[in-house]
Amino acid sequence: MRTDPAPTALFLFAHQDDEYGVFERIARCRARGLRVACAYLTDGASAKVAAATRNAESLDVLGRLGVRPEDVTFAGGLLAIPDAGLPERLAPAAAWIGRWFASFGAVDSLHVPAWEGGHHDHDALHAVAVQLAHELQWLPRVRQFPLYHGYGCIHPFFKTLAPLAANGAPETVRLGWTERLRYLRHCLRYPSQRSTWIGLFPFTLLHYLLRGVQQLQPVSLARLEEAPHPGSLYYERRHFYTWDRMRERLSSWRTDRSTGSPA
Repeated sequence: MRTDPAPTALFLFAHQDDEYGVFERIARCRARGLRVACAYLTDGASAKVAAATRNAESLDVLGRLGVRPEDVTFAGGLLAIPDAGLPERLAPAAAWIGRWFASFGAVDSLHVPAWEGGHHDHDALHAVAVQLAHELQWLPRVRQFPLYHGYGCIHPFFKTLAPLAANGAPETVRLGWTERLRYLRHCLRYPSQRSTWIGLFPFTLLHYLLRGVQQLQPVSLARLEEAPHPGSLYYERRHFYTWDRMRERLSSWRTDRSTGSPA
């Protein structure tokens, strides 16, 4: 990785299509003349969909937002981190992210998935990124973006693009109808994830039609000691992962990191 002196807005994603949470932010960063660099920390592959297919879909959407292909890195593929496997691969993910951070000369801002209990990969990436940003004294320039969570919902329902109050006061940007409709069209540009978007799209549609905002929140190292919200998390309800396991994996990674133990 080479060091680039251009001011850059960094975006970390767990999965190809997580960029839907920050369409407006990416577009605004490009409009400001910032370089936008994105990295994905899982490979996105499944039994039915190749990683290359998902990569191409995200490259298409990011390109429509003004992001250059050479500024997008699919680190999950390089590190062999599978979709839903990030909490079990914290050390190699953190090492790669640290090198990625160091490759940029001037960092304007860093954007990470919210600490919200929706998908365990999202929470794992948030925790690693916030810890590394804290060590670099970057926390004031880090923002988290909500994707989905089940707080306050009866299972199997969930909320999309809805900030948790515990994560701090949101910075809200209201979108015009042109942007709302454009971003809704972008949400339909992931055909390989049709089954996922059958669940996500109705709630995302309602968000854009009824609220039409982009909301970002600050981050806090102290929040990582707390469950994202009271009660069972969405990934626990889906039997994908548990908060106890997440807490144990993060604690183990921090201990190894502080003692210099090998990954």
